[in-house]
Amino acid sequence: MKEISAEILVAAEKSWVAVFADLVKARLTTLVLLTTLVGFYLGERGAMKVTLMLNALAATGLLAVGASALNQWLERDYDARMRRTQDRPLPSGRLQPATVAIFGGACSVAGLIYLALAVNPLTSVLGAVTLVSYLFIYTPLKRVTWLNTIIGAVPGALPPLMGWTAARGELSGEGWALFAILFFWQLPHFFAIAWIYREEYARAGFKMLPGIDPDGSRTAQQSVSNTLALLVVSLSPFYFRMAGPAYLVGAAVLSAGFLGFAIQFSRQLTLARARHLFFASIIYLPLLLALLVWDKVK
Repeated sequence: MKEISAEILVAAEKSWVAVFADLVKARLTTLVLLTTLVGFYLGERGAMKVTLMLNALAATGLLAVGASALNQWLERDYDARMRRTQDRPLPSGRLQPATVAIFGGACSVAGLIYLALAVNPLTSVLGAVTLVSYLFIYTPLKRVTWLNTIIGAVPGALPPLMGWTAARGELSGEGWALFAILFFWQLPHFFAIAWIYREEYARAGFKMLPGIDPDGSRTAQQSVSNTLALLVVSLSPFYFRMAGPAYLVGAAVLSAGFLGFAIQFSRQLTLARARHLFFASIIYLPLLLALLVWDKVK
C-alpha cells in the first residue's frame, strides 16, 4: 500500500509540475532565456561576468514567467474555445483567475525591479517595453487585425537585445542585428502555426492571416518575403564583425534551406508543407545561434 501511495503522490506532483509548465509556457520561456544568454555572451567583452549573467537570466526569467501567466489570464475565455489551448490551467479549471493574476503580476514586477537593480536600468526599460507590448498591444490586437503577428514579433525579438544591453549597458547596431534575426524568424514560424490551426483560431475569434486569406496567397507571400528578409539579416553579424567567415557560410546555407521550405509551402499550401515549415523553423534557430556563439569574434 505504501508503494501505491508513493506512486500516486509522484503522479500528483508530476501533474502539478505539468500545470506550472503550462502556465509559464515552459518552452517559450526557455527560448527567451536561450536568446537572452546568446545576446549576453555576444555582447560581453573579455572574461564572462558570471554573476551579472545569472542575474540577467533570473530577472528575465521572472519577467517571462509573469508575462506568460498574465497572457493566459487575459485570454482564458478564448483559450477555452480552442482544442490546442483548452487544457491550459485556467480553461481546465486547475487554477483560479485571481491566483494566476496575482502570480503573474508579482513575477513581472519583481523581474523589472530585479533588472533595474542587479543588471541596469536600460535592460529594465526594454523588459517593460516587452511586457507592455506583449500584454496590452499584441494580445488585444489578436482579435482585431492579422497584423498582430507582425506586432507580436517585436516583444518576441527583444530578449537577445536585452541580453546585449545587460552585458554592454548600451544599444548598438550589433544588438539590433540580433533583434532583427529573431523578429524575422518568428514570422514564417507563426504563419505556419496559424495555417495549421486556422479553423481553431477563427472559431476562437482570433484574426490570423490564414483566417481571412482563403486561398492562402497572402499567407504564402508573407512567409516567403519574411524568410527572405531573414536570410539577409542573418548575415549581419558578419558585417558587424560579431562572427567570422564560418558563421557567414553556415548562416547562408541554413537561411537558404529555411527559405526553400517557405517556398515549398507557398507552392503547396497543405498541412504537411506547413508542418515542414514549422519544424524547419524550430531546427533553424538553435543551429544559427549555436553557430553564432561558436564563431564569435573575440
